[in-house]
Amino acid sequence: MHPIHVIGGGLAGSEAAWQAAEAGAPVVLHEMRPLTATAVHRTSSLAELVCSNSFRSDDASTNAVGVLHREMRALGSIIMRNADAHQVPAGGALAVDRDGFSEAVERAVLSHPLVTLERGEIAGLPPSDWDNVVIATGPLTSAPLAEAIAGLTGEGSLAFFDAIAPIVHHDSIDMDVAWMQSRYDKEGPSGEGAAAYVNCPMTREQYEAFVDALLAGEKTEFREFEGTPYFDGCLPVEVMAERGRETLRHGPMKPFGLTNAHEPRIKPYAVVQLRQDNALGTLFNIVGFQTKLKYGEQSRVFRMIPGLERAEFARLGGIHRNTYLDSPRLLDARLRLKAEPRLRFAGQITGCEGYVESAAVGLIAGRLAAAERFGRTLEPPPPTTAIGALMNHITGGHIESIEAGPRSFQPMNVNFGLFPPIVEPRAGETGKRLRGPERGLARKRALSARAEADLAAWIARAAV
Repeated sequence: MHPIHVIGGGLAGSEAAWQAAEAGAPVVLHEMRPLTATAVHRTSSLAELVCSNSFRSDDASTNAVGVLHREMRALGSIIMRNADAHQVPAGGALAVDRDGFSEAVERAVLSHPLVTLERGEIAGLPPSDWDNVVIATGPLTSAPLAEAIAGLTGEGSLAFFDAIAPIVHHDSIDMDVAWMQSRYDKEGPSGEGAAAYVNCPMTREQYEAFVDALLAGEKTEFREFEGTPYFDGCLPVEVMAERGRETLRHGPMKPFGLTNAHEPRIKPYAVVQLRQDNALGTLFNIVGFQTKLKYGEQSRVFRMIPGLERAEFARLGGIHRNTYLDSPRLLDARLRLKAEPRLRFAGQITGCEGYVESAAVGLIAGRLAAAERFGRTLEPPPPTTAIGALMNHITGGHIESIEAGPRSFQPMNVNFGLFPPIVEPRAGETGKRLRGPERGLARKRALSARAEADLAAWIARAAV
């Protein structure tokens, strides 16, 4: 039997190799380190943790990443097995001993009788006789391979610097302050209605205080290998503010063509707009607010915006090196490249963020590759599950807008905003009406319970 080739020995590649081998398929795992180094890795170990040792919240009842942990454990994840085995104290989070974790993952993967490790860079597209390939090379994909993928998929299909605006859960926006309207009440070029944006108004005093906070906020610095990728199309919001105090209100915060539905006689001095970010309508991004503010500063400063005082962020903003595909356009529902289906992608290169998310996509990619090798059809998990919701975002849940530009897909951590909505419980166990945070927690628990039941049903179907 021809082997499945997995390129990249990070968390996604290690998980993909393990899952495919566990399904009975021979696997060749390719890792270029230590023969070819990266700018951030310090060892040649598989599944090396680079930026953090935290797998984030392990709460499966009210946190989407905790739900993802639960699902990966249920699916025999080698990453989660060793994260649990090498856990260190971190409150409600799952944090691990870095070295012990990666050494244990490497030991487990390489001891599998169906896995062979080959050290060396794949400097270009895989050979044509490799008929089943998983590319899991991460955000630091080597230049020759990245260039080959870009050549195959077309110019602009890979992003090398990621300009990210914060994304807010729609149900955390105060719509008693904000209102829905498109500028000049025009329908958008893709056919959306005349009320496609959430608008948050500011008085002059609020605007001046907001600009002061932007200028004073603590910023992160580019790492040496990132360079300075500023260009006028994606300037950080604080850099625009540095160009003059009125720059923002004549840029992303311009109030023109908008009328406050709550106070139509009062003209806002500035307006912050949020645009729908996913097909479900649960997530909205703050238009033009890509930023280098540190995360804590973003939460503080952006909650100064009227209507966003209690905003829950699905993702905070940033500008950093991040090689990833325009996946909704390029990949099919089984993570295969439409232009060359023998190539399947996994991990951060697909447009997911985070260690756990990368490993989860690797898990599904490995299972899909093995099913294909044995001539079976494996449907991806339903979008009501954490893994399925993440897959749906990667392969088609994102809204493409002509106004947003030809390429508006952005990487995302798993969050409940990616899950299809559920009928929210209105009352608690005592019959008392739920309000505010209690209602939000009840909704999250309901989403988690539905995900658990639907994953169990999917596992049962897949086993038949």
